[in-house]
Amino acid sequence: MFSKMATTVHTPFVLLLFQIGVFSLPVSQTPQESPTCGYKSCHAIKPGMLNVHLVPHTHDDVGWLKTVDQYFYGARNDIQHAGVQYILDSVVDQLLKNPDRRFIYVETAFFYRWWKRQSGDMQDTVKQLVDEGRLEFVNGGWCMSDEATTHYSAVVDQMTIGLRFLNDTFGPCGRPRVAWHIDPFGHAREHASVFAQMGYDGFFFGRLDYQDRSRRKASREQEMVWRASESLVPPVADLFTGILPNGYNPPEGFCWDQLCDDPPIRDDPDLEDYNVEDVVSKFLTVAQEQVGVYKTNHIIMTMGSDFQYENANLWYKNLDKLIRYVNQKQVNGSNIHVLYSTPSCYLQELHRANLSCPYFPMRIDDFFPYADAAHDFWTGYFTSRPALKRYERISNSYLQVICNQMEVLGGPTSRNGSFGVGNSDTMKKAMAVAQHHDAVSGTEKQHVADDYARRLANGWTQCQVLVSNTLAALSGSSAPRVYCEHLNISVCPLTESSSKFSVNVYNPLARPVGWSVRLPVNGTAYAVTDSSGNAVDSTAVNAIGCTTWSVETNQKHAFLKVTFDPETGLLSSLSNLETQQTVRLSQNFYWYNASDGNNKDSKQMSGAYIFRPNSSTTFIISKTAKIETVQNSVVQEVRQWFSPWVSQVVRLYADSRVLELEWTVGPVPIGDNMGKEVITRFDTSINSSGIFYTDSNGREVLQRRKDYRPTWTLTQTEPVAGNYYPINSRAYIKDEKDQLTVVTDRSQGGGSIQDGSLEIMLHRRLLHDDVRGVGEPLNEASDLYPEGLVVRGRLLLSLNPPAVAANTHRPLAQEVVLQPLITFTEGLLPPNTRPEFSGLQTALPPAVHLLTVSQWDPDLVLLRLEHQYEARDSKEHSQPVTVNLQVSPLPSTFILLTGLSPSYRCAVCLSGEKPLPKTKGDPSVWEVTLKPMEIRTFLLRVRLR
Repeated sequence: MFSKMATTVHTPFVLLLFQIGVFSLPVSQTPQESPTCGYKSCHAIKPGMLNVHLVPHTHDDVGWLKTVDQYFYGARNDIQHAGVQYILDSVVDQLLKNPDRRFIYVETAFFYRWWKRQSGDMQDTVKQLVDEGRLEFVNGGWCMSDEATTHYSAVVDQMTIGLRFLNDTFGPCGRPRVAWHIDPFGHAREHASVFAQMGYDGFFFGRLDYQDRSRRKASREQEMVWRASESLVPPVADLFTGILPNGYNPPEGFCWDQLCDDPPIRDDPDLEDYNVEDVVSKFLTVAQEQVGVYKTNHIIMTMGSDFQYENANLWYKNLDKLIRYVNQKQVNGSNIHVLYSTPSCYLQELHRANLSCPYFPMRIDDFFPYADAAHDFWTGYFTSRPALKRYERISNSYLQVICNQMEVLGGPTSRNGSFGVGNSDTMKKAMAVAQHHDAVSGTEKQHVADDYARRLANGWTQCQVLVSNTLAALSGSSAPRVYCEHLNISVCPLTESSSKFSVNVYNPLARPVGWSVRLPVNGTAYAVTDSSGNAVDSTAVNAIGCTTWSVETNQKHAFLKVTFDPETGLLSSLSNLETQQTVRLSQNFYWYNASDGNNKDSKQMSGAYIFRPNSSTTFIISKTAKIETVQNSVVQEVRQWFSPWVSQVVRLYADSRVLELEWTVGPVPIGDNMGKEVITRFDTSINSSGIFYTDSNGREVLQRRKDYRPTWTLTQTEPVAGNYYPINSRAYIKDEKDQLTVVTDRSQGGGSIQDGSLEIMLHRRLLHDDVRGVGEPLNEASDLYPEGLVVRGRLLLSLNPPAVAANTHRPLAQEVVLQPLITFTEGLLPPNTRPEFSGLQTALPPAVHLLTVSQWDPDLVLLRLEHQYEARDSKEHSQPVTVNLQVSPLPSTFILLTGLSPSYRCAVCLSGEKPLPKTKGDPSVWEVTLKPMEIRTFLLRVRLR
């Protein structure tokens, strides 16, 4: 291998000529008649009575036990009886038979497929149902995303795809007003923040910790206002949030799907099994019990479940009868009124109650970890399927860099150029599906996980055509581009076989970055030059055995020093030479013995969802590491071997302020019939006092405390699993002097079980199912690794004073999420080739992140900017930032886009938001001000000269 080429490439940018509200989408359709959808379509309630809002719905997983295709078509019913196309067929048919009926639909990925297959007449019929509010969309994303293992940028993208389709198809009546996450396994504060900023009026979910739910029932606090950001000024990130009473299922005894066993309502009094009085009596009892744990005279009941309503007639015939017979009791003094409703109609009635804000409690933390029983913590899926989690993360980078930015840079040429026809839709939809709460979460069957990976791979192929066309246009060279997709395992046939080749490095960030490029080669003497012909420091790295135990940069600027124990070969300390900090730092690899269900306290086993070690004891893989060291002008490495299935390379690059740990784990041995949960643990001299910190979906950071929940008193029953939290991009521990930050390259679970320690779960290989539905153990293998999956990843460590640490870990996490794109060409570039291109005249300020640059329409570009610092992060960067946006060097002119307006939000205890004013002044220079954690979205129209 040789390295280093620290290449700086600027990201494209363009002039903005119209501003819309955060995540707002343009309205492309205006109904000919005034629609009565949304709040206008709600049925009348009866004041003074208990109003029971029945919400017919189906929950359709975008892959889980079957693939997306199998679920849509109803294939492989031997696995699970489910066919989404029949659900939608049947629901539409039944809605037409009674105008009082209502139905909500969630997963746009399925609805989009169904819609494309309908006749024009049927599409017109469905549009009428939507316009009248009889069919209402909630949530509206391409899928119902996971909240623990997803990065916010990918979540925003998948929501955008789904919402845009609904808007383009149905206009304002297609706009969801309620976020609906009834199945994810715990809830992230950043998701609530994003929903609030997108203009949702409320958020409903079904799962929360069993202890938390019990307390909330007792205090009637199952509805709240979630203050989902400590940086955004209220009420920007405030969101009314409701916890549904039965998860997302109907009350016990009231399930009338073809897969249910509850008896139908038999209302013929001449028949022997007449049961109307029994059903009504039971329903009245259920309603009175439910109102006892909520605060208003309105309660909501979800009437549906997984893949239900394939025969909607069964449901609606019984619901019609239930409403009729319960309401008839009012003449005899009953105070219960039942009606067809939707979550938004229910929310409207809470809003109309005009209750003061203290009536509903305020929530400022999140809902992790989730447990449904004393020994059943759903914290294993934070790490399950680590290879898929990494593939999803780098695919997100690929989407942002290749599909999105390159498509904008290349314009029409990118989609139809010398290398063929490419498109970004395949990758966008594959990534959107991957955000599903049984996709990147790792909680699907193996054949479904394979299907998610296949979809992403197809997206890569389509996007590579885009980038080849774009680079050919920008560089003036039509030389074929080579994509080495296995550099993580040091495989690239071109660089290994060619004596001369060119490397193109594209930086997707709107600021310069240094990046060390490592390539597999066959040889030891290579000359590397930059685009100007200047020599770049590089070296061939070979294994050299020696006994040097102290490693530090040997360049003029030394920032870090790492020491190893000469007896064990393990890390022993880390020093920041700039700040004169040194901490004791010991790192090793361990495993927990996964429960097989034979514990004395519980029969619960570890599985795809649940992490349950047999005890709090960790088994050390090795107390010593065999090592080899490499030292040269570019990089210093200590290569550690802990066992035949665990190894690591500790790297310190020249002039670097971070330490890189590249770990390799697998195949995890199971010959002893023990499932294993493999972790790495950092034990330090930092006095963390039982506190550590994790990010929320890659954005704001939350404090975590051992055996503690901020809003309720925890009885801890699982001292390890009950202290695990999702780590999406970074975690850290600190005291008054030192902060050790660990940046991850994928979503992982972790905790601080002992003071001064931070552990991260890397790999899981289990022998039992955890009885949560997936029906198979998490025991991954592949054609390449039939003995068990081998996983490789990176952790980046930094040591700083707490007051300045955010200046390091936030941009570093962004660099890991959006990595440079590296492509290759055979031989050296022709003389007339343009070797360098910059789409920015100047870099953006350090606090500003270029979140999205994406082709919206043939002549429209969607752009998002965000302030990437929290209000409390940094004296230097946690201030409002004004960006002066000037014309980019792209060959284009710009015209004002009109007819767009921001969305308004109306919810309990929230004031309506005002539209953002248009920027005035010189059209060649626009100033955009961003406050901490603020995201601003823009559409611009590009006209090529």
